[in-house]
Parts: sequence; structure tokens; C-alpha cells
Amino acid sequence: MSSSQARASASHKRKVALPQLVVSHTATQETFCSLDDRRQRTRMGTVAYTARPSDEDSTRWHQEDLATSRAREDPDFTYQLGDSSLAAEPDFAAPDGIFVTVAEPTRTTGVSRPLHAWYPLRDEYVAEQLRREGRGSHKVYGRCAGLPRYGETGRAACEGSPEYRCMNAECFGEAMYCKACILAVHARLPTHFIEYWTDSHFQRTTLKALGLRMQLSHPPGVVCPYKSAAPNDFILYDLSGIHEVNVDYCGCRTDDGTEEGGEPLPRRTQLLRACWWPATVHEPRTCATFAVLRLFQVLNCLGKLSAYDFLRGLEKCTRHDGLEKPADRRKPFMHVVRQWRKVKRMKRFGRGHEEAGVRGTKQGELALRCRACPQEGWNLPENWENTPPLLRFLYCLFLSQDANFRLSNRAVSSEVLDPIWGDGLGFFCKREGEDGYKAHIARNLNEQEESNCSGFQAMFMANTRKVKGLRTTGVGGVTCARHNMWQGNGIGDLQVGERYCNMDFLLLSVLLWFHVLCIVVSYDIACQYSLNFWERMIQFPRKFWLTVPPRDVRWKVPNFHLPAHKKKCHVPFSFHFTAASGMTHGEGVEQNWSFSNGAAASTKLMGPGARQATLEDIFGFHNYDRQLAMHRLLPKRLAVSIKEGSMHKTAFDAFTRGLEESGAEEVAAWKKRVIEWEAQPHPDSEESPFDVVEEVTKLRDIQLQVATEEFLCTEAGIEVEREHTPGSFVTLGLELEEVQRKLEIDVRALKEPSTAQRLNFTKRRTTLLRRLHKFRQVQAVYMPSLRSLLSDAQQSVYDGNGEQVPEATRLFMPSELASREVRGRACATGLAAIEARMRHGEASDALEAVRHGLRARTMTNRYKLRNWTGQGAMTRGQAILCQINIKIHAAKLRYRYARAALLVLRGHGEWEEELKVLDDDDVRALNERALTAEEKAQNEHWAELGGAFVEGGVERAAGVAAGEGSHTLSWIWYRAGRALDENDGKLHEALRVEWCKAYSRAKRYSEDVRLLREEMRRTIVFGRTEAERWEERAAAADLPGSDAEVVEGRRGYALERAALERRTCAVLEKQWAGILLKAETFLDGTAALDAEAVVLIEVDAGDEQDPEEEEARLEGDAE
Repeated sequence: MSSSQARASASHKRKVALPQLVVSHTATQETFCSLDDRRQRTRMGTVAYTARPSDEDSTRWHQEDLATSRAREDPDFTYQLGDSSLAAEPDFAAPDGIFVTVAEPTRTTGVSRPLHAWYPLRDEYVAEQLRREGRGSHKVYGRCAGLPRYGETGRAACEGSPEYRCMNAECFGEAMYCKACILAVHARLPTHFIEYWTDSHFQRTTLKALGLRMQLSHPPGVVCPYKSAAPNDFILYDLSGIHEVNVDYCGCRTDDGTEEGGEPLPRRTQLLRACWWPATVHEPRTCATFAVLRLFQVLNCLGKLSAYDFLRGLEKCTRHDGLEKPADRRKPFMHVVRQWRKVKRMKRFGRGHEEAGVRGTKQGELALRCRACPQEGWNLPENWENTPPLLRFLYCLFLSQDANFRLSNRAVSSEVLDPIWGDGLGFFCKREGEDGYKAHIARNLNEQEESNCSGFQAMFMANTRKVKGLRTTGVGGVTCARHNMWQGNGIGDLQVGERYCNMDFLLLSVLLWFHVLCIVVSYDIACQYSLNFWERMIQFPRKFWLTVPPRDVRWKVPNFHLPAHKKKCHVPFSFHFTAASGMTHGEGVEQNWSFSNGAAASTKLMGPGARQATLEDIFGFHNYDRQLAMHRLLPKRLAVSIKEGSMHKTAFDAFTRGLEESGAEEVAAWKKRVIEWEAQPHPDSEESPFDVVEEVTKLRDIQLQVATEEFLCTEAGIEVEREHTPGSFVTLGLELEEVQRKLEIDVRALKEPSTAQRLNFTKRRTTLLRRLHKFRQVQAVYMPSLRSLLSDAQQSVYDGNGEQVPEATRLFMPSELASREVRGRACATGLAAIEARMRHGEASDALEAVRHGLRARTMTNRYKLRNWTGQGAMTRGQAILCQINIKIHAAKLRYRYARAALLVLRGHGEWEEELKVLDDDDVRALNERALTAEEKAQNEHWAELGGAFVEGGVERAAGVAAGEGSHTLSWIWYRAGRALDENDGKLHEALRVEWCKAYSRAKRYSEDVRLLREEMRRTIVFGRTEAERWEERAAAADLPGSDAEVVEGRRGYALERAALERRTCAVLEKQWAGILLKAETFLDGTAALDAEAVVLIEVDAGDEQDPEEEEARLEGDAE
């Protein structure tokens, strides 16, 4: 070690002797009354103050430790740790005329706070409700409200005694009728409840008790001379409740062309024509109106409301006093629901327009297709198979597959008692037959799967636990990765865990539908799954074999899952570094599970037939909902890709021009290397242009060590079987901290965020709140006494009742507890030691990230200063520096927090020789010196005046370029390896990696614009093809054996669907024309986007199916 290095090292070991002012906060409470004057609420606040560090603090902590520890213990805590060196990100994008706005609900009143206007009138509203309990004004009950019958003349108004009215205001107004008139008014409204006046109050009764009888198959008021009565206990389910109804069937003979006439209409047919669905085909005693079936279907699919809760709600609407419980017909109602779902699907997919009828339904025909995916015969242009090689990716199929163990099913029934109707006709795969799912699984019962990627052996073990008493442990599924729509025959039950044989069959069953040029498959264990896929495929019947060659099938890992893999998997299985993948993230199937998981509790106890019918309906509803959302999401995504692509392309071009002026051949070699890498699949990251060699102990290595130790303990029988382990709990906490830190930095980096960016922040915060809630549940297991040891203010934060934003919410990890005694009382044994090990690895990770960023910044600055001239080029060059500096800033904060936590857990020790205090002066590259006192004072002066000297988005607080005479090395480079000179190859390698990644990012955005433009074209063409097919069905509506009434209905339904499809296509063409023109200009590249041609893209905050969809953006970058 040189003398200068020794002096620098000694300076960092020196304790702080001089007192220094440290800004901190003290908690305050503000008590105020709620709006109703009944509750007092307390708002937590903070008051800033400055204080000298105590002598105890000065002896325990270094200077930076003191500032970091103060920030960690501050009531006004954020993961910025009081660091203000990050300036707002400059806007490098040129005006493009594209504006993304969030659709706001239309207000029908000028009152901005309607509840405040209503609150003073609450007594008036209560009085009106009580008024309804009486008869009201004399003009209401003074005479019967009955009117002369239609067509009668000269008849005066009814003079009967007005004693009856409709309950619950189901009929309009507050009219009262005599008995005869109330029956006449409700001759076609048998599902209303009635009440009558008893001289003191209203008493409940029914239309059946008053004598109303419903005559089927005849006009109102006409009684069939051959009528026959339905059973006296006939029950009808309707929106208003559960009703007992008197029903008379028609006995008139039908007109069949003979003198005697045909047999009367079957009773089930008479009920169906009255829009009542019978529970049985013979002598039905239970029916449900079409309206109540439609409502239950929507609530069940959208809100996952179970039939049990829905029927309980109808019972409460019928009799809420509990004195007379309605008849229990839940089982017949569920039979009706299954029939309704089945028939509606057959009708919507045109089976009633085919001569073969329902029996002619083909495999997967009842699954709603994704209109934006390439499908031959539906939305592909002529001669599409001869597309030039560079554009073949436009006809590539993107699929995502995964398993879900929440949709398990208990062995409570059998297929004999509850059979599955329509095997393989919808989303579930074909089960029966030699080429079916069950036969394939039986042939692979002894399949053994091995993994050489980190963490997955534990996953396989977890998937095989807790299978006793279950018919299925979950389901596997396949979706399109870019549009999140379930694929036909892509769902199947799992027997024991997530085995390859299950997922192989589902994937190959889906691919039977498609004829495409290339395939991209996203799977969270694609690195292992893909190894022997082609050998496993040839074990299937020949019809399952893929016609696409192996070189055109790419296997990828979703962005959010990729960091959990070994380093060798990161580049070859990343979407970021895969040609022709656009901005696909591959997390679509995970997002879809979040939509269906709400039905897990109800479907777990269903029989096999009822469960599959319910899930089929939920998956179909999901696809239809996504199909409608795509009308807004596709243009929104295209607008974002154009904006981001323009910004990245501008910055990348400026970066490249500077490099080419001093080494064009070298840049060409880098580009060639990237193109060659992306041209073919790779099993590992060897020779990857996106990797640099790292020589530090990674956090993932330590997490793997802890997971292995806990796994061995489980094998030994010491540990109780549970879903989480102490190591996974600490890992979850560290991941949440990183998410909070990234969100905090991203919010700060945008000075004036747009509406779309604010929406993005809101969704990320919503997702973070969900994850915080899950973390608290696990924390209660491993830190059971934590809450009792917290202060009142801390308990409010712990319970989520504080006013802090999610990214500033404390997790209360063991390292955040002040003393060893408190940690011992709050934490499970060994938990603090596990966190200390992981904090050590986290600090090492962060320090290496700081070094890597500084290397890239050094080379970028050198090329910028030497080769870029002019204000425009210099400004555009700031974009690259801004991205690098934000990463350095985030890594610096992460290191400081991890080191402070490690100091709390371990105290002073030898580890401090490796992980020293990281001061701002230390965050400097090999060619930079620390700022002098005069330069620091100048920076502080600029900050006081409201400005700062900013370079690349970060205030100049670390260092400036130094000559050899004044060069002192920061301690962070002491253990960084042999490269200590700015001209060393390691710095050059860092710049190469940054350029390659920037080149890849620019390409991905350009590809995404092309893909989205093609997907929008396919969506419109699919709609036109669908319209043509419905028009063909309308022309052939007169099928053999059909009467004129059915033919008319068949033709009318087909033409209605065709008209709807054509109207939708016309609307989409008009709405998408502006953004598609912008896309053409962007791809042409010869002219800038016209800012004068304004394109407004309006999105709905609910279009993105679930806030968890944003996890890919929140944490999924593998870079």
C-alpha cells in the first residue's frame, strides 16, 4: 500500500472528534375532531431541529454512521436517508404531440365534495325514510290509484279501498291500490313483494296469498281453457328475492299441420319462453329468471362471489327478520347456473348456427381467442410466411406458462356423481383418450426432475407437500405473454407439484392451434425446463410435434423472476437482451392468476364438474374483459413505447457518435457482437456482451447458503413444516426495502411527472401496500412480540394507520430495534444472526454496484468531453450520465443502510476493515479527487441560493477530475481487484457493457413499436373476419328441421353480432389513426415527430387488470 493510500485508510478509521450539526426531527401530535363531532383523531407530524451529537454517539459511530443512524431513527423516515444529492431528472425528450391522460369520472354536479353538502341534511333524509313507513299524504291513500284498463272507454277511476302497495319501492312512486288493482298491476310482475295497511302499520304479504296466478303461453288476462297447475311449492329466484308463485301451464295443442294438432308445448319450453330457467326438464319446481342468472354470472366472474353468499343475500332480501326462512333450493339453483353457463357459451360461439349443433363442437372452440395474437385464417395477411428475415418477429407467438397452487381441489366428490361435460372444448385441455391428458400423465408417473439453478430444488419440494386429501394440488396454465389472455386447451389440473409432463402437455396442446414462424415461451424455470424439451416432445403422439425448428423457439424467464436465478441465467434468458421481443416482460400469467385466485375458496370444495364449469366461465370472462381493455391499452402502450423509444434513441445516438469519433471500428465490433449474440439462443452467459466479471460475495450467494441450511434442517426433522422460513422472511424484508428505495428515488428523479407517470406511481404504491400487508403477516410469526415493544407512533406505522407513503413505511426488521435485549424479546432465535449475514452480502453487492457505476461514468465522461461539441449534443449526452448516476446514488444509499444495520446487529469488528464508512467524498472514480473545502462551500452556497452544480442528474458532491499529482485513491477501490488505472481494461469493459445495454434498449423499443402496430392491425382484421363469419351464418340460418321462429332468431342474432363487430372496427380505426401515424413517423426515422399534430390517448385506471401487473416495472429489470 502506498503512503497516500495508507493516509487515506487512516483517515477513514479516525473517529469524529468535532461536533457537527445534524438535522433531525421530533414527533408531534395534532388532535382534531372528525366531521361528525363524535371522534377525536390524532395526526402525527414532525418538527425539524438541529442538535449536536451526544458524546455517546460520537464514540459509537463514525461521522457518516451518525448521519445514517440518525436518518434511520428519524420519525420522518425515508430511504433517501436525508441525502439530497439527487437532482430532478432533466427532460431529454423532444415534444412529440402525444399526451396520455387518465379518464376521470364525469361529475354531474358542481359540488366538489358532495358528502359535505349532504351531511347537514341527514335529519331530512331520516325523516323521509320514516315517512315511507306510513301511507304518506292524503292524495296518495285517499283513493285507489288504479286506472281504466287499456282500450276501455267511459270507465271511471277505481273506487276500491286503497290498502295495498308495492314493498321496497319496486314500483315507481308511492301509489296505493285496492286488492283487484294491485293484482292487475302485477299481472306480469310476480316477483314483487306486497304490503297492506292494518289501520296502524303496514303488514307484509305476497301476491300468491292475494290470489295471483301466472298463466304461461297466453297474453296477459287470458286464461287457458286447458290449463294445468304447477306444484304448489313452485319457487322462483329473481333479483328481488326468493318467491313462491302460482303457475298455470298452457294445455293448448300446437299447430303441426294436422286437424287434431300437436302435443302441448313441454312445460320446460313454456318456462323458458317466459324467461324462467327450469332446474329440471320434467315437472320443475324451481326456476330462476334470466335476470338473476345474468347478475350472478357477472358477480361470480368479476368479484368471485360464491353461490352460497349470493343466495344468502337473496334470502336476506326476501325475509330479513328470520321468522320465515325461504325454501332452500340451493342445489337446483346451482344446476340452473351450470346449464345457463353452458348454453350461453354455445350460443356465443355459434354452435346454434351449425347443422352439427353442440355435438359438432371442436377441441378448444369454446375458448375466446386473443385477437392481437397471430392466427392463420383470422388476422394474417397474404403471403405472410415469406416475410423478410428482419421482420419475421412480427408473426412470432409470445406465450407465458406457470402453475398456481391456490386453485387446488379436495376429493369431496367424484366424476361419476359430478361429471365434466364437454371434455377439452374450452380452456381446459382434453383429458380422455389415448392422446389425452390423463393418459400422458399416467405414462410419466415416475418422471424425475433435476435442477442446477439456485433455489429451485426447494421449490420442487414445496410443491409436493400438503397433498393429502386433494384431488388436484393446483392448475397449470398458458397465456399469451403480451396480452394476458388464456389460451384454448391451455389449462390443466396438477396432481403432484409442477412437473414437466404436466406443463409439456398444456404447452403443446395450445400450440396445436397455431401456425407461426417463431415462438417465445416465458416460464419462471425456463432455464431448466428447456434443456430436454425436444427429447420429451417426441414421446408425444405425432400431432403434438412442433413444426417450428428449435432455433426459432426462444425460452425466457419473466423479468420479475429472473433475479432469483443464478448469474449465468440472467442474460441468455432475459427479455431485455433478446432480439425481436420488444418490451415484453413475461409476467402476464402471474397477473392472470391474481384475477382467478379469488375463486379458490369456493372451487376448492366443489365436485370436478362444477369446479371446471366455474373456472371455465371465470377464464372466459377474464378474456372478454381483457379484449375490451385492449382497445385502450394497445394505443397507450404504443404511445409509451414511442416516447421512451425516442428518448433512448436520441441519447444512444449521441453516445454512439462520440464513441465513433475516436474508435468507430471498436463500436462496430461491439455492435456486431451484440447482433451475433441475439441471433441465436444461448444456454448460458458465456461470451455475453452484456456481462462483466464480478469478484465479490453476492447477497444471492448468502441467501442460497441460508436456504440450504434451513432445507437440511427440514430434512433432519428439526423444523416444523411451514410455508416460510426465517431466511425467506429476511429476504422478503430486504427485497421490500429495495422496492421502497427504488420508488423513492424514481419519485424524486421526476421533477414534474406527467399524468401517466403519476398513475404509474399510484399503481406501484398500491402494489407495495399489498406486499407490506403480506410481510406483516409473516413478521407476526418470526417477531411475535414486536408490536408490544413499539411506541404508540410506531404501532400506528406498524398497523398501517399512519399518514406516511408506502415507500417510507418502516418494516421494523431486527436491525431497526435499538438493543440486543429488545431484539431478543421480539425476534425468533437466530433471526438477527441471519439478517446480519444477509446485510453483509447486501453491503458487498451495493459496493460493487457503486464501483461498476463509477467505472461507466468515468469512460462516459471522457468520451463526452473529448468528442461531443455543441450545446445540443452535450445536453443529449446528459441522458446516459443521468441513468448511470441514479444507479450510483441508489447503490450508495443501499450500502449505507445495509452497513448501518450491520453495525447495529454485530457492533464494531473486523468486518469494518472491508466495509468502511462510505462518505460522499469516497464515491469517486479512479481518476477523481475529493472536493476541497472551498469547493464544498461553493456547492453549499449554490444550494442555499436554490440551485446546484448538476452533472448527469446528481449534484457535484463526490469529486472532480484529478491529475496524477493530486490524485488520492478512495478506499472503495482497495479491494476492487488489480485495475487501479483509468486506462485499465476493466474501465473499458464497463463502458462497452453500458453501450451494449443502451443499444439493446433502443432496439427493444423500436421492436415494440412495430409489434404493437401489427397487433393493432390484427385486432381490427380479426373483427372484420368475425363479422364476415357471422354474416355467413345469418345467410345459412335456415337449417334443416328449424321452424320459422328459430330461423328468425338465429338470423337476427348473427346479424346483430356482425353489426357490432363492424361498428367496433370502425371506432377503433378512427381512435387509433393518430397514434398509428406517429408510429409510422417514428419507424421511418427521417423526420422528428410532429408536435403540432396532437394525439390524445385516454386510459382507464382500471384497464391494467390488477396493480400487481406493475411488479414487472417495480422490480423486474434484470439490468
